[in-house]
Amino acid sequence: MKKVIIAAAALAALTTAVSAQETVRIGTEGAYAPWNFVNDDGELAGFELDLGAAICEEAGLTCEFVQNEWDSIIPNLLAGNYDVIMAGMSITPERDETIDFTQDYFPPDPSNFAAPAGMTYDFENLSGLRIGVQGNTIQAAYAEENFGADNTIVAFSTFDQSVADLAAGNVDVVLADGSSLDPVIANSSGALEFIGPDILIGGGVGAGLREDDDDLEASFNAALDALKADGTVDALIAEWFDGQGPYYSE
Repeated sequence: MKKVIIAAAALAALTTAVSAQETVRIGTEGAYAPWNFVNDDGELAGFELDLGAAICEEAGLTCEFVQNEWDSIIPNLLAGNYDVIMAGMSITPERDETIDFTQDYFPPDPSNFAAPAGMTYDFENLSGLRIGVQGNTIQAAYAEENFGADNTIVAFSTFDQSVADLAAGNVDVVLADGSSLDPVIANSSGALEFIGPDILIGGGVGAGLREDDDDLEASFNAALDALKADGTVDALIAEWFDGQGPYYSE
C-alpha cells in the first residue's frame, strides 16, 4: 500500500508541473495501421490513439493528436509543432541522439519480408531485387546497409504505398514491421505471404519528446508504469494486434 501511495503522490506532483503548460499535442502519422491511421469517418484511430488517450487520462493531462507526415515527424517535434511523437517509432541509438524517448509501450517487434505468394529468394545472398521500404525507418536503414550493394532499395513516403507497389509488381519484396504486415497479408486473399527470416531491429516502440521536456517525459513514464501494472497496455495490444501478449502485466 505504501508503494502505491508514493507512486500516486509522485504522479500527482509531475502532473502539476506539466499541467502548467497548454494542451499537450501528440504528433502521429495517421498512415500506419494498426498503430495509427485515418478511419472511414476521417478521424485518427488506432492503438496509439487509444493508448495516448489512456496515458493522458492517467496523467491528468489535456491532449490532442496532430497528424504529420512521417518524413518530417522528428523535425516538426523539434520545431515545437507538437510535444510528443506517438507514431510506431522504434527506439534506436541514432534517434536518441536527437530526441528523448519514454519507456517502450510495445516490445521489440520482428521486421519481416512480404512477397507475392510462391516466390522464393536466397536471403543469405540477395541480389538483383527491388526491396520496398518506408523511408526514414529502421527497416530502410537496415536494408540499405545490408542489401544496398547488390539490390535496389526503393523508399516510399508511406507504408501503404510500399504495399500497393508490392501488389502491383513494382517491387519484389517489402521489409516492414511484422505487426503492420500481418493484416495486409491476411486480407490479400492469398496473394501475398511472409518470406525469409525474422529480423530484430530497434529497442521497442516508445513516445518521442524533446530532450528538455523532462517533466512531460516523467509524467508519461509514470502513467505508463501505472497502465502496464493494471493491464491496460496489454489489453490494448491484444485488441489492436490480434491477441498478442501479454507483455507487461503479471
